[in-house]
Amino acid sequence: MASTTPIDTPPASPPARERTGQKTGRAGDKVFLSLSTGSGVLLLVIMASIAVFLTYRASIAISENEGNFFTTLDWNPAGDPPVFGIAVLLFGTVVSSIIAMVIAVPVAVGIALFISHYAPRKLAAPLAYVVDLLAAVPSIVYGIWGALFLVPYLEGLNLWLDQVFGWTYLFDKTEVGVARSLFTVGILLAIMILPIVTSVSREVFLQVPRMNEEAALALGATRWEVIRLSVLPFGRSGVISASMLGLGRALGETMAVATVLSPSFVISAHLLNPGGGTFAQNIAAKFDEADQFGRDALIASGLVLFVLTLLVNGAARLIIARRKEYSGANA
Repeated sequence: MASTTPIDTPPASPPARERTGQKTGRAGDKVFLSLSTGSGVLLLVIMASIAVFLTYRASIAISENEGNFFTTLDWNPAGDPPVFGIAVLLFGTVVSSIIAMVIAVPVAVGIALFISHYAPRKLAAPLAYVVDLLAAVPSIVYGIWGALFLVPYLEGLNLWLDQVFGWTYLFDKTEVGVARSLFTVGILLAIMILPIVTSVSREVFLQVPRMNEEAALALGATRWEVIRLSVLPFGRSGVISASMLGLGRALGETMAVATVLSPSFVISAHLLNPGGGTFAQNIAAKFDEADQFGRDALIASGLVLFVLTLLVNGAARLIIARRKEYSGANA
């Protein structure tokens, strides 16, 4: 009679919670879960309370406003009747931010590519450190530098732009005055957001799979072709996200703009003419001297800036979420 040998059966797999190391009933896990959940809820409560406060105070001012809040080219909440609008502020904020983005983004991408793919390692590390350090410089320091150095030395550039590109209307300087214009503000904002866009873009370019670059080199591609065919397509969404984060700072910059700009409530497409205004600059300049109703009017303009900044940062988050693999998270 043949002997039978028992068949070994594999042990039952532990429950999912035990496989992942999650033990039920631990006090530390419960405390951590409570703290993390409470932090998320607290953040939502703070954001909601800010939105409610701004909306409530803005509604008081807008209800008493005799002008159109979106189209009136004046800011006189202390008048009888009160008349104020955000048309000039919206124009100045958007135009100065666009100028900053046009100047900063190409330069930032070039610096990021140089640090990540061209510079020797001994040069790349100190250069990356300097770029990160520039991002930590307070905005008032940029503003003082812009007022004392940038404004006087831009007079020559403004005259040259007027002579060469005055036919474009944008660079036609029709008023006499120092270079305290939206164009100067755009250049200053470009310098301020340059480190942010550069740092994020550099990290994105460093995440490009090495095998993609080596495959392109093996096929005979030059270094520029590797950048154009492998690096830039892979990091496109990251560069766009970095640019929108820089745009968010440009939209809300206060002290540097207030130090450099010569404010006036006039909408003019002549970018070299002195004058203009932005949301943050107008709030910083007029908040102390305003009465209660005037502060409500400033809060109403701050609500528009709040919504505009949320839209920009939300768009950046959506772009990042559409392609998470640029960071290697899904590898």
